[in-house]
Amino acid sequence: MRRAAETLAHAQQRLAYALAAPAALLILVIYLAPILLVILISFTDFTLVRDGMSFVGLDNYRQMATDENFGNALANTFIYAALFLPAAFIIPLLLAILLQDRYRFRSILEVLYFLPVTSTLAAMSLVWAALMDSKQGVLNGMITSLGFSPVNFLGDPDIVLFSLAIISVWSIIGFNMVLFLAGLTAIPPTLYAAAAVDGADGPLDRFFRVTWPMLGPTSTFVAVTSSITAFKLFDTVALLTQGGPDRASEVYLFLAFSEGFEYFNMGYAAALSFAFLLIVFLFALFQAQFADRRVRN
Repeated sequence: MRRAAETLAHAQQRLAYALAAPAALLILVIYLAPILLVILISFTDFTLVRDGMSFVGLDNYRQMATDENFGNALANTFIYAALFLPAAFIIPLLLAILLQDRYRFRSILEVLYFLPVTSTLAAMSLVWAALMDSKQGVLNGMITSLGFSPVNFLGDPDIVLFSLAIISVWSIIGFNMVLFLAGLTAIPPTLYAAAAVDGADGPLDRFFRVTWPMLGPTSTFVAVTSSITAFKLFDTVALLTQGGPDRASEVYLFLAFSEGFEYFNMGYAAALSFAFLLIVFLFALFQAQFADRRVRN
């Protein structure tokens, strides 16, 4: 009987491996193999304008240390992330809290807030370009009607990153709001009742003593995914500013794209891409560890 049970367990285990093998192979081919190929190319002088390539060691990575464009793109990316992340976290959280206890029109409001998520960012970027037009845009029409000077949202080096952050926040608010709503729904009402007995009957007391601690796992997920989204900025830059004006909106991924497909320096572009992967991984890991420590405490 015992041998038969062990045989059945081994058969089930082999079946599980066989069923998981196609998905594992697909992940290997689609994700891991390209990453390994990029890492290998980053140690070469591979270019699209000539045949063959040579091993150059760490030359591409040394070039990054002296490349002013690399430093500028990295700084732009972090400035953009600093503008984007607080708004992409706080605004959806506030909306979720406001909608949680709202029963009338809640479904309609959820759909309206979620609509930008279902829209194609490339198409919506063109709509935002029209809205932010320095001469005929609706936003500048409102600004001038109030007696202020028109704003060159996408052509002023001082505010172009802020304008791009507005577009990105608009596109992600609905997704993060739904995540926070799911987290709020999972909080047992008895916790609020117990907190009220202890004297936490005000909105702020309820939030800081019950809601915020219980939203720890959801907050961690939202923070990490929003951070990755911030560093992945490319679409709106490529469509609206092309890194301008005067490289003020040239973010990291757009620099890597330009090096690879405009200047054909694929070896250097591969080094930039691998460094980008490490930066995002370390930033997300630090953020997840910090948030996990906060949740445990």
